[in-house]
Amino acid sequence: MRSDFKPFDTTKTYLVTGAAGFIGFHLCRRLLSLGCKVIGFDNLNDYYDVSLKQARLDQLASIASSLSFLSSSSSSSVSSLPASSPSSGSFTFVEGDLADKTAVDNLFSLYSPSVVVNLAAQAGVRYSIDNPYAYLQSNLVGFLNILEACRHTHVSHLVYASSSSVYGMNSKIPFSTSDKVDNPVSLYAATKKSNELMAHSYTHLYGIPSTGLRFFTVYGPYGRPDMAYFSFSKKIMAGEPIKIFNNGDMYRDFTYIDDIVQGMENILCNPPVPNEHGDRYKIYNIGNNKPEKLMFFIETLEQCLGKEAKKEFLPMQPGDVYQTYADVSDLIADFDFKPSTPLSLGLASFVAWFKSYYK
Repeated sequence: MRSDFKPFDTTKTYLVTGAAGFIGFHLCRRLLSLGCKVIGFDNLNDYYDVSLKQARLDQLASIASSLSFLSSSSSSSVSSLPASSPSSGSFTFVEGDLADKTAVDNLFSLYSPSVVVNLAAQAGVRYSIDNPYAYLQSNLVGFLNILEACRHTHVSHLVYASSSSVYGMNSKIPFSTSDKVDNPVSLYAATKKSNELMAHSYTHLYGIPSTGLRFFTVYGPYGRPDMAYFSFSKKIMAGEPIKIFNNGDMYRDFTYIDDIVQGMENILCNPPVPNEHGDRYKIYNIGNNKPEKLMFFIETLEQCLGKEAKKEFLPMQPGDVYQTYADVSDLIADFDFKPSTPLSLGLASFVAWFKSYYK
């Protein structure tokens, strides 16, 4: 545990971009439960079912209403809110696009966030092959707008989503943040590595404390429909075949969403200490540190669903990697924490939500 570790500060204002997304929703829900003032920002694009994103926002609205109040606005007319008491969380949602510099600047000007959590991005490895320009706008232009806004408002900590995809063709396992990551196999991975480089330059030039989080195959309730566990569940329940790439010979470090949020909660109020160059910059892996074979994952999902899948075996797809495996030694050393939810428990929790949500 870091000697300078600080307990969570509920008096800060937290800006979460991608608040209607999977991880953003769960983080906002946790921050609200702690009594924090949370500003959510999202463009609600149609990369996947917008109604699921709205359902997440409705959940946050319900939580905030039960605690104190909720205000919602658009990026063009953001209303100012009275300060809430530290004992009751408040949530303000602003709809806007990260690539819109004016919208981002207005957001920071009106709400002066203390901690910024940038989770908004165009996700998906395979989608980046067909729609590359969407990644440049959201993941590069959008992230630059966040960095510039942080620069001019002097936030206390910028935390941003990277990805295990940055490890690309690396063969050494487990993947360590000290490994070189110069061989991305998708544009998505390249944009995430670019985010880390951009953040480093702004930390060095302008003293913005920044922490990048390389997430490893996150899953759980209210998850992303484009992820394998989600799409598999839909197809299995509908009696449709699931596509299994590389003939099932793949390994993933599946990480349950509650573990991701706990890791972030530890990190948010503990910016990096200066490194050997005096820069307050850090990268962490957040993964379960226990890769599972794809076929075992499918078998576990079948057991949870109570139905066997029809299977179509296919070769490896462009942009895919053979395995992911997180070295979380830094996370343990700094925060005495590592993700630990077993796949069986995590998938059971997801399936319970899935069956309830889709009736």
